[in-house]
Amino acid sequence: MKMVVSGGGTGGHIYPALALVEALQSRDPQAEILYVGSQRGLEKGIVTKKGLKFEALKIQGFRRKLFSLYNFETVHLFLKSVRQSKQILRSFQPDVVVGTGGYVSGAVLYAAAKLGIPTVIHEQNSVVGWTNKFLSRYVDKIAIAFDEARSQFPVNKVVFTGNPRAQQVANVRSDFKWSQLGLHDQQPTVLIFGGSQGALKLNQASVAALPAFKTKAYQVVFVTGKGRYDDVMQQVDASAIGKNVKILPYINNMPEVLPKVALIVGRAGATSLAEITALGIPSILVPSPYVTADHQTKNAMSLVKNRAAILETETDLSGKSLVTKIDLLMDDEPRRAAMAQNARGLGVVDAADRLLAVCDAAIANHQVHNN
Repeated sequence: MKMVVSGGGTGGHIYPALALVEALQSRDPQAEILYVGSQRGLEKGIVTKKGLKFEALKIQGFRRKLFSLYNFETVHLFLKSVRQSKQILRSFQPDVVVGTGGYVSGAVLYAAAKLGIPTVIHEQNSVVGWTNKFLSRYVDKIAIAFDEARSQFPVNKVVFTGNPRAQQVANVRSDFKWSQLGLHDQQPTVLIFGGSQGALKLNQASVAALPAFKTKAYQVVFVTGKGRYDDVMQQVDASAIGKNVKILPYINNMPEVLPKVALIVGRAGATSLAEITALGIPSILVPSPYVTADHQTKNAMSLVKNRAAILETETDLSGKSLVTKIDLLMDDEPRRAAMAQNARGLGVVDAADRLLAVCDAAIANHQVHNN
């Protein structure tokens, strides 16, 4: 198979795309893959490290003030990117083009649809993003990770697949030990993680909670985010950090660490929830209020209503509330076990294979129509 994949801007778009690529390469080692991303997003650095072919387009998103020079430039760059995408696609001649979100995928998938190439988009969130909403009328198939997204698309195109990242994480065999971080391997461990950039309010609450954590029977690994570590450490009195607490800027081997976690406290991004449910980890979710259409809260509620997680709003979050909610679960192992089972029930550990099957179906449908 020859596949073009496009997704950009954030890890939430990039990592599902790479998980799909990994599944395709596992199934077909001879597969040819081209990743088309944006010049400004995170994707170039992440994708090229994987040894994949990469093409970059200059593109940007719209701003709220509709009639502005910036938005006129946005339209110009989009049309230019569509033309460039058509050139790239004619040269590469893919069997299928897959978009995982971000503005760049809008240009690439639109170009592919206009060229009559089989097209598939994947929506990771419960609330559909602008790009995928735009593309939904042009593409052949739409894969979703939350059932809540189904009604926001043309119903005849939608297939539930889950998030490919879930399969990638579920297949990791971990030899990680907490002793590698200077902690105890047999002690239940709470991971506090606000994403790669960190979450300011979650960090502030965690700093306030440090004296209380020091007295607990469980361990805490507090990940601040790379750009926030120095600020956090300046706020922390060294005497407040117990031997059962480790503060880190980032964890590079998260898929190896997660299976060893008893409870996770974090955001409700689509990739995080795919990982949590694939592995069956109880969670306290603090959705970011700064995302489009408050979609993280809606993501989180899909776990909360199935008793796989509990919700803490950023507005209510404090050091005291954080400790109270963590204690509630860490002092109740049967409840944690039930939450873990409920989370696992929501996980889709063959999501990448399901998405590949959708790609196969899109190709087959084109072949039938062309014959």
